[in-house]
Amino acid sequence: MDVNGAVAEGFEPVREAFARNFAVLGDKGAALAVYRDGRRVVDLWGGTKDVDGGAPWERGTAQIVRSATKGVAAAVLLLLHQRGELDLDAPVGEYWPEFKTAGKERTRVWHLLAHRAGVPVLDTALTPAQALDPVPAAEAVAAQAPVWEPGSDHGYHAQTYSWLTGELVRRVTGRDIGEWITAEIAGPVGADLWLGLPAGEQARVGRVGEVGPPADAAGVLRTRPKRAVAEAYADPASLTRRAFAAITPLPDENDPAYRAAALPASNGIATADGLARFYASLIGEVDGGTRLFTPDTVELARAERSAGPDRVLVVATRFGLGYMLHGAASPLLTPASFGHPGRGGALGFADPETGIAFGYVTNGFRKSVTADARAQALVGAVRGVIVA
Repeated sequence: MDVNGAVAEGFEPVREAFARNFAVLGDKGAALAVYRDGRRVVDLWGGTKDVDGGAPWERGTAQIVRSATKGVAAAVLLLLHQRGELDLDAPVGEYWPEFKTAGKERTRVWHLLAHRAGVPVLDTALTPAQALDPVPAAEAVAAQAPVWEPGSDHGYHAQTYSWLTGELVRRVTGRDIGEWITAEIAGPVGADLWLGLPAGEQARVGRVGEVGPPADAAGVLRTRPKRAVAEAYADPASLTRRAFAAITPLPDENDPAYRAAALPASNGIATADGLARFYASLIGEVDGGTRLFTPDTVELARAERSAGPDRVLVVATRFGLGYMLHGAASPLLTPASFGHPGRGGALGFADPETGIAFGYVTNGFRKSVTADARAQALVGAVRGVIVA
């Protein structure tokens, strides 16, 4: 399989790792972009645009990035805080009065970002149509009683993060979060990144689907999940299953109506370059131009707010404000890294220690929630170039 694109001198091992993802780890179509100190040093793509098709992936091909969207949504709240429009320590109910009920009166804004709000589930799941309508979805999460005292513990808000962050942004700014991202993040940074895909961009986006588990060079399947994790996903009554089933049945990710909606937890769409460029703009100027986060906001984003056993994911996780931090569940570049994976594939992160920003997108998703073997192979190759 031919690999298209270019790498800067010294980053040849990253190109080799990207090619190996197709040869050994089962990628069908994917792209990778890496920036260092605001300049692009890796720009690669290959395979097919659609997971089940034959048309080639092109440089401008975009894909849904699932939960990697959460990191973009987090930047909205942090930028509003940076601009003095949102107090992260204030009760959510100060901005969203209907939320101040059923034991959530003391829920703080930062609890939403650190997965400490206690509402990762809905007692009555939303249909796909309800989930795409911000009004009934926000009403449902506002009425939901927490399953633990807000702030006292953490658990991944896999789906409800959409309506928690989206409605809060609407209450503070009067704008849809997707519109805000276009106007205040993607536009100024020059990133191909959307939450609510415009009709004119639909043709750029490939079909996604599930692909089989990865194999090592000998064709042997990699280690299965731990028993506790497998049991949690198998049990319909577990917080794990209920959190991911907050929308039931699961939406069709290839449906244009789904892609046109704005779900900050799960349906952002980006090119690899758009995702990497976004993260590059958080930690420095991109191509000598725009920088989004001040140094103080970078430190705020990546300061640990949640760590230890995750009530939803079962494994130990670490979160800053909206971002997964370097750890066993999300091994990023160095301990300074912060970012977010998309379930079973995509990954975006920034590492202020090395000046690296990373974006990987794929059309083939696997069952893993955090560390995908293909993304981690690429992170390892970058680490070998930068850290060794």
